[in-house]
Amino acid sequence: MEQILGILSVLFNFIVALSVVVFVHELGHFVVARWNNVRCESFSIGFGPELLGFTDRLGTRWKFSLIPLGGYVKMFGEADIANPGAGEEGEEGLEPKEMAPEEKAVSFKFKTLGQRAAIVFAGPAVNFVFAILVFFVLFMAVGRPVTEPVIGEVVPGSAAAEAGLLAGDRILAIDGQEIDRFEDLQRLVPLGNGAEMRLTILRANDILDVVAAPRVIEETDVFGNPQRRALLGVSSSGESRMLVRHNPISAVGLAVQQTYIVVESTFIAVGQIISGDRGTEDLGGPIRIAKFSDQAAKSGLANFVIFMAILSINLGIINLFPVPLLDGGHLLFYAIEGLRGRPLSDQTQEWGLRFGLVLVLSLMVFVTWNDILQL
Repeated sequence: MEQILGILSVLFNFIVALSVVVFVHELGHFVVARWNNVRCESFSIGFGPELLGFTDRLGTRWKFSLIPLGGYVKMFGEADIANPGAGEEGEEGLEPKEMAPEEKAVSFKFKTLGQRAAIVFAGPAVNFVFAILVFFVLFMAVGRPVTEPVIGEVVPGSAAAEAGLLAGDRILAIDGQEIDRFEDLQRLVPLGNGAEMRLTILRANDILDVVAAPRVIEETDVFGNPQRRALLGVSSSGESRMLVRHNPISAVGLAVQQTYIVVESTFIAVGQIISGDRGTEDLGGPIRIAKFSDQAAKSGLANFVIFMAILSINLGIINLFPVPLLDGGHLLFYAIEGLRGRPLSDQTQEWGLRFGLVLVLSLMVFVTWNDILQL
């Protein structure tokens, strides 16, 4: 019975986290589409058969569907672009139905290039706005963790010990990047993935430069998840450790900065995977997202909300990749259309979408297999 409850807990927290970030993403498309007078036929959280829903006064069907692994906004006329050879009943090879003027006025297909690009870009953009809003509220209501970047202890035999770091050293910068909090050190060292880094430290009244090469080790986190991390081998002195609440002006600046840090860290990690400097075991799919969402929920509401913000950022980044089928792929098509003065041929777009589908499905299979191996 306990195992069943545990599985239900994981599924519930996963569905809540994913549904929130998908809703935010699709809401971006929906609001900008409505703003540009595009008729939205349905707004679905999940795919497949409808579980429950309602129709609003403008004719949009809002619904929850059976498979909670995404969502979509179905816009009038959009199918003519996704499937250019479809006829009135959606069958390939039939001549497209001629739209009446009042239908063209609310059709996605007949909007200007700028309007279509804005509608597509709005989804990922709102994912980033949502994350900024989450950090903004948390930094004001809960506070931002701040610990002085002073070394309290150096682990014997560690990379820090070999580099000559001592307890009491204040870390001022890493590779020229200023360090304001010990939390910055905890973020930057693993991101380096074991590469040598130059630390600028304050010792007594002297400023010194020290070169250290963090060691990549196998360890388990507080939840028992196996992971490889680059560690310097120092701990904080704990000086002035506190949650600092911020006023709205400073909170919004820090929220934007925090969102940028997550985006930058993601791109650095992806670049390391592509170059072969980092293993692909860090890539996770639905199973790992479900596991982490449950762990975040059990560690407190604030952590769960932060997890959703990070998940939202990653959803925004992924959707901006220039892969046909994703938002970034559509934006790529629109960019080419803008340069050529006319859209790509129907056949080219269709083959692009098929290639994108194969690529996305292959990636889903790969990351799901990665999840299974991690389990």
